[in-house]
Amino acid sequence: MASLDTAPKISPTNPATSVFGHDLLASVVVFLVALPLCMGIAIASNMPIAAGLVTGIIGGIVVGFLAGSPLQVSGPAAGLAVLVWQLVEKFGIPMVGVIVFFAGIIQILAGVFKLGQWFRAVSPAVIHGMLAGIGILILASQFHVMFDGAPLGSGIANLLGMPATVANAIAGGGAPLSAGLIGVLTIAAIFGWASLAPKSLKVIPAPLVGVAVGMLAAAFLSPEGIKYVVVPEKIFENLRSGATLPSFESLLRIFDPAVLIGAISVAFIASAETLLCATAVDAMHSGPRTKYDRELSAQGIGNALCGLLGGLPMTGVIVRSGANVEAGAKTRASAILHGVWLLMFVVLIPWTLGYIPMAALAAVLVYTGYKLAYPKIVPALLKYGKAEVFIYAVTIATIVSTDLLKGVVTGLVLSLGKLLYAFSHLEVRKDEDVSQNRIDLHFDGSATLVRLPILARALEALTPGSDVHVHLGELDYVDHACLDLLTNWEKQHMATGGTLTMDWETLEGKYHERHGTGPNNGKSA
Repeated sequence: MASLDTAPKISPTNPATSVFGHDLLASVVVFLVALPLCMGIAIASNMPIAAGLVTGIIGGIVVGFLAGSPLQVSGPAAGLAVLVWQLVEKFGIPMVGVIVFFAGIIQILAGVFKLGQWFRAVSPAVIHGMLAGIGILILASQFHVMFDGAPLGSGIANLLGMPATVANAIAGGGAPLSAGLIGVLTIAAIFGWASLAPKSLKVIPAPLVGVAVGMLAAAFLSPEGIKYVVVPEKIFENLRSGATLPSFESLLRIFDPAVLIGAISVAFIASAETLLCATAVDAMHSGPRTKYDRELSAQGIGNALCGLLGGLPMTGVIVRSGANVEAGAKTRASAILHGVWLLMFVVLIPWTLGYIPMAALAAVLVYTGYKLAYPKIVPALLKYGKAEVFIYAVTIATIVSTDLLKGVVTGLVLSLGKLLYAFSHLEVRKDEDVSQNRIDLHFDGSATLVRLPILARALEALTPGSDVHVHLGELDYVDHACLDLLTNWEKQHMATGGTLTMDWETLEGKYHERHGTGPNNGKSA
């Protein structure tokens, strides 16, 4: 991302006009980024393109006005496309609206009860593994759509079927080959623009350039039989009846365990992705910080409306939000205006969408999937140990081989297991020099009640009367029970004529730093 100081500066002579000018420019940039993604993510979710546009409009106008993160932009997210596809396959399109509605209600309640920070308490390895797994699934499924085909089913089937799709297109020629060539040209244009475009033109988003190149290629080559985006005469006519509430019968289905799990899954994943995105956006600018509970409630209101209107679920989206900050946005007006431009486009010139080849939109999603799946995070995770990379890899593998929910749950269980291991693992290593009557003890891990028997056995096995030196460099934490054990053992050992050398101040610090206490806690200095 561009650094903050590359953004246009506010004029001191007329700051209000300057701020609005920056927000107006940024809103146009975000609109151009959002338009192809709203449509493409709807297609990747097995939903009508209008569903994606509705979510983009609500994410801009409604959530933009209410948001706790003023510069974050909300809309349909690639991160939920796979889950929505699975919900459509299982329940049908009408019930997806009910699930999204109740997911929004859950988010509203979470915001009211101030659970925003808790939704952020998910291991980065799980979050990045989830996004990478989603990226692989999107890339693999949309690769077949890029050749005017259809996804083959599971993630594994889509991955394994990619070579056959290319071979069949080359062998058979016709529309699949033409569509594939348009898709490849679209991806090449995206990569080329992202890496080679002059800095002054970087404001034009690469996905939009890719779609434009795909449209031009289709217009000039006029390939027969390729698929184009299907635009109904009234673009919203295939949505459910306006803002009418779901039927009483469909609302009652929330008590169906499978439907309830779907709503909780959408709420959890959307909230985690939104709040992590908000944190990333905060790092890009020096303006107001995110109010996480307000952001969570705003997302809930947006998703509840999307459910009622037959839209896709929404999250805060890093691609649009990053473009917003880089384009110089200063206030929430930019996010709101981008929703207004989407609405005006849909109302005034929806017919232009019919000129977009499906292969071009699919190519945008193949590129998006690649960006999500690229393992750039691995070196950063390695800094925190191989266990983090293992959790990341297992989360990806489980998502691709089963489904999104199982993958996330598996990652969370592994993270919890790692945490429990960290708080229950203790290694006591002994180096004994008999000639000097000296024993060096090295503690590694956490000395807690769970591992107290190991510590007790290690101390009891020491030679009475020896000169014991305890090294605390690898000790992460000691609880009160183990601290008490060491204190009592010191008295017993000294009674045998032995000595104990240990940095008691450091040891007590290992206890106090976890409990927020100290020698003077609660006392005046």
